[in-house]
Amino acid sequence: MQKAFFIEIMIIDFPLTFQIFGKTVLAHPVFETVGIFLAMRYYFYLKRKSSEKMSFSSSAAVLIGATAGALIGSKLIGNLENPYLLFNDFNIQRFWTNNTIVGGLSFGLIGVELAKKIVGYQKSTGDLIVYPLILAMIIGRIGCFFTGVYEETYGIPTDSVFGMHLGDQYLRYPVALYEIIFLIILWITLKRIQIKSKFSSGFIFQLFMLSYFTFRLMLDLIKPKIEIIGNLGTIQLVCIVVIIYYIFKMKNTLNQKSNQ
Repeated sequence: MQKAFFIEIMIIDFPLTFQIFGKTVLAHPVFETVGIFLAMRYYFYLKRKSSEKMSFSSSAAVLIGATAGALIGSKLIGNLENPYLLFNDFNIQRFWTNNTIVGGLSFGLIGVELAKKIVGYQKSTGDLIVYPLILAMIIGRIGCFFTGVYEETYGIPTDSVFGMHLGDQYLRYPVALYEIIFLIILWITLKRIQIKSKFSSGFIFQLFMLSYFTFRLMLDLIKPKIEIIGNLGTIQLVCIVVIIYYIFKMKNTLNQKSNQ
């Protein structure tokens, strides 16, 4: 029975779909919605347990800033992955449905920092969102994997043993699986660092951002992309900017710790 079940999973047809209210829906938006819901519940659970309290106005400002920044960034960077199509054949529906977590994270950060400046809140707010964010990303990437080549979250063709059929005639790198594995390892590593080391508030978020954007810079080497500068795509260029920013930010954090 177990062997038969394993074989059935291995030959699943891509894309995985669900019937919702009589409509066929791809796995990705379903898993993405579930991931966001569970992550928000987890965040509020951690927030209740946290000793760091924010006023309602500060909390609301940060939430609005993060949401607005992530929404704008995910769609802007997602569409700039193919700037020629964006500017030469603009389509509002395509613009609205193109998203990327890289744009969401980077512009969400900008939105939070702007919101904090507006309300005059100076403390770091990132650490509390790290693990709910990783949870949402893991669940979302499960949906990406089961969607296969029917959304742009798949790898380039390969003849290596790592290739998988994801819905077309090619063996491709299952990059969504690689990201899931990386995020699980990152979660465990960050937890251990948080328990064993006493860094200032915000350090775990900085380490998460630096680690994830470095990973994405490398992962996108085996993903289809429009080359913008050299052999780098839009997402990789954004990753480089964020990596440089957080190298300097973490350097300042570590210097402050050593001077204490």
